[in-house]
Amino acid sequence: MSDAYKKAGVDIAAGSEAVNRMKQHVRRTHRPEVLTDLGGFAGLFALDSSRYRQPVLVASTDGIGTKLKLAFALDIHHTIGIDLTAMCVNDIVVQGAEPLFFLDYIAADRVEPSRIASIVQGIADGCEEAGCALIGGETAEMPGFYHPGEYDAAGFCVGIAERDALVTGADIVPGDVILGLPSSGLHSNGFSLVRKLLQDNPSFPLDQPYGRDTKALGTELLRPTRIYVRTILDLLKQFSIRGMAHITGGGFTENIPRILPHNCRARINLGAWPIPPIFSLLQEQGDLTAADMFTTFNMGIGMVLIVDRAAGAAIMEYLCKSNEAVYLMGSIESGSPGIDWGGKL
Repeated sequence: MSDAYKKAGVDIAAGSEAVNRMKQHVRRTHRPEVLTDLGGFAGLFALDSSRYRQPVLVASTDGIGTKLKLAFALDIHHTIGIDLTAMCVNDIVVQGAEPLFFLDYIAADRVEPSRIASIVQGIADGCEEAGCALIGGETAEMPGFYHPGEYDAAGFCVGIAERDALVTGADIVPGDVILGLPSSGLHSNGFSLVRKLLQDNPSFPLDQPYGRDTKALGTELLRPTRIYVRTILDLLKQFSIRGMAHITGGGFTENIPRILPHNCRARINLGAWPIPPIFSLLQEQGDLTAADMFTTFNMGIGMVLIVDRAAGAAIMEYLCKSNEAVYLMGSIESGSPGIDWGGKL
């Protein structure tokens, strides 16, 4: 039966080898609440209800998008796994929640154990950094469905928060200040445009340094998404944060207004933070407007915090003492949800 299935394009032995290779990565993410090892029909996580008064579960799911095309081209898959984790856990923590556990789904034309293990290694690295457990997943071999050498991946994360500690943006008022935490690069958004501008342009080979930088262009583009979980959870223990926005698809223009009450408008001061060179390269190559850039990319800011002015000064001082960069980007004004720009856009 297995030989017949293998002739049809599904290699059960390769799938088993992939599972064996990933076990070491999965186990190192486990928290005390995890009750199962890899290989069961479902992952079990024993929630310690005694730790919470009014627990609220917070869930998120995401994928990586067309950044995968660069991973295929460069045959680098570990960083993609980090991206997958980051996109989910960052969406959890902006609600004030602690990520608890994570599951992944990987579907490929053919299971190559070393490649699958590399992806899962990255997922596990991201989970370790976020403090959440990788408790299971699915690897699907789908011959004829994907192009040879290609795959897709999705992530699923569940976190927890006290009901009265949820960060929703409802308490944001005019006069609050906007702080920005820097991104590690492009993160995982805008890559359909990136590929159109750079990857298919012979003037920008992926294996060659770009501009004044010594890093290869492909290495810069595949730089994994920053995970903000530990930084944010640490801040929440000491400061009141009224709203947070993870700057993902839709850039500033879409993500910041999502958390603003009906009577609040954000004013962002252009020039308040350094914009990494990769964004300038993209803008020049595509002859893109600033509006295009701020609607598509994170422009060097991956996480936005909205706090009252006194807390803002204290948070900036605290992060600077911890050698973490933070920028005073703007303020909240009266008006309908949206963004006004200080400086030339």
